[in-house]
Amino acid sequence: MPSASERPRRVTIDPGGPLLVEGPVEVVRDDGTVVTSRRFVVAVCTCRRSRTYPWCDTSHRDRGPRGEDPS
Repeated sequence: MPSASERPRRVTIDPGGPLLVEGPVEVVRDDGTVVTSRRFVVAVCTCRRSRTYPWCDTSHRDRGPRGEDPS
């Protein structure tokens, strides 16, 4: 079995939700800053509604898919 540094990182796509990435991870933001999470699995926001962007805070659950009004 390969060591942790030799095996590829697993990324799981959650339809309508975040990308789940085996951590630790570094994310390079639009402005070039780097943010790091050392968690075992990291939820990366894909809807940009998160108050803790680039990390998911489950804000996507408050509304339907982007552009859709739930009422």
